[in-house]
Amino acid sequence: MSCAVSSLTAVSALVTLAAVPAVAASAGPPPVRPEDRAGDHLTVAVAHAGSGKDGTYELFCHPDGGSHPDPAGTCRALAGATEWGRDPFAPVPPGSVCTMIYGGPATAHVTGTWAGRPVDAVYDRSNGCEIGRWDRMVPLLPGLGSA
Repeated sequence: MSCAVSSLTAVSALVTLAAVPAVAASAGPPPVRPEDRAGDHLTVAVAHAGSGKDGTYELFCHPDGGSHPDPAGTCRALAGATEWGRDPFAPVPPGSVCTMIYGGPATAHVTGTWAGRPVDAVYDRSNGCEIGRWDRMVPLLPGLGSA
C-alpha cells in the first residue's frame, strides 16, 4: 500500500508541475507604455497652423514609429540637427536682434526625451528669430512657408 501512496504522491506532484507552465504562458507581458520604450520619444502639439497641420502626434526614434506622418524622415532630420553640446530645442537666446516679421498665429509645444535629455520646448512665429527656429524644426513641426 505504501508503494501505491508513493506513486499517487509522485503523479500528483507531476500534474501540479505540468500545470504551472500553462498558467505562466497565458499571462503574457504587460503592454508597452511610451515611457517604457527604448530610444527617443517626443509628443508634438500644434495649434493655429492651419487645416491638416493642427493636432497632437507622437514620434518615436530608434526604432522609428508613432503617429507622425513621416517618423523615419523626421528622426533622420533630428539626428542630423543634433550636435554634441548643442540643444536643438533651445529657445532663441535672450538679447537676440530679430526682425519684426510676424509669421502667423501657429504655436507648437514639444515634450519628451531626445538624445537622453528631457525636452519641453514652446514654438511660435512671432518674429524673424522665432520663424527661423520653427523652420529649423521642420519636419518635426509642419512646414508653413515664408511669412
